[in-house]
Amino acid sequence: MLRDSTVSDAHPLRAASWMIGAIVSFTSMAIAGRALAGLHDTFEIMTYRSLLGVVIVIVVGGWAGTLGQIRRDRLGLHLIRNTWHFAGQNLWFFAITAAPLAQVFALEFSTPIWATLMAPFFLGERLTRIRSISAALGFVGILIVARPESGVALTPGLVAAGCAAICFAGAAISTRLLTRNQSITCIMFYLTLIQAVFGLITSGYDGDIGLPTAASAPWLAIVGVAGLVAHFCMTKALSMAPAAVVMPIDFARLPIIALVGVTLYNEPLEWAVLFGAVIIFTANYLNIRSETRAHRGRQPH
Repeated sequence: MLRDSTVSDAHPLRAASWMIGAIVSFTSMAIAGRALAGLHDTFEIMTYRSLLGVVIVIVVGGWAGTLGQIRRDRLGLHLIRNTWHFAGQNLWFFAITAAPLAQVFALEFSTPIWATLMAPFFLGERLTRIRSISAALGFVGILIVARPESGVALTPGLVAAGCAAICFAGAAISTRLLTRNQSITCIMFYLTLIQAVFGLITSGYDGDIGLPTAASAPWLAIVGVAGLVAHFCMTKALSMAPAAVVMPIDFARLPIIALVGVTLYNEPLEWAVLFGAVIIFTANYLNIRSETRAHRGRQPH
């Protein structure tokens, strides 16, 4: 998601302010997800998150006058996009309860690497030399993050986090296809609606959907609001500055969530995880810088 920005029209300080909102939202969602463990399964969490999201999208879309942008001409692609995202989000909610938060967030940063590898097959984009180097470097970082101590087997939580990153990449590729002729309101409407249906089916197939309680309702509300706010803040940040400026700010999520894990959950601070995450970040940053320069080179002067 690159913006056609130049130095003269970029607003890095304003973009940084929006990214702070995104970081707070992502962190809040992880804490809320941990709190909901044992109270609701991941399918129920996704159900309530999506139902709340439908209400928010309709209210905000009605206020902004954009509900008329909701179309039905690409429902198949919306279904594919939200199948990827629903699977990834459920895996992510499981991962944050079964693995250290720092490792989950570090592996989540590998999503652009997977998207780079998927792009030639789904978008027809060429796998350039720099993209190949970035992907290879990213996999080195993934291996370091997943195995911070030699001889330690992969846990279900880490496997889920890695698979979630792949699913998020599939959702990103699908979203890129949708943005060619679909508005943000349309994409967000079907995101929440389709995933609410998925959630109701998967959580209610046994006839037993756990209802919100006094203990779980506030956390469910945080998950629902934080998810939408995080993506809105990131989109606003990218509208004000290039991805090459925004991405380093987003990387602040990792040390912040590592401190949350140490402070709230007594999780060990693995320096190998942070080192691997730096490698993943470097791979992503190299790719974005290369794409930004190539894009500027194609612009008329």
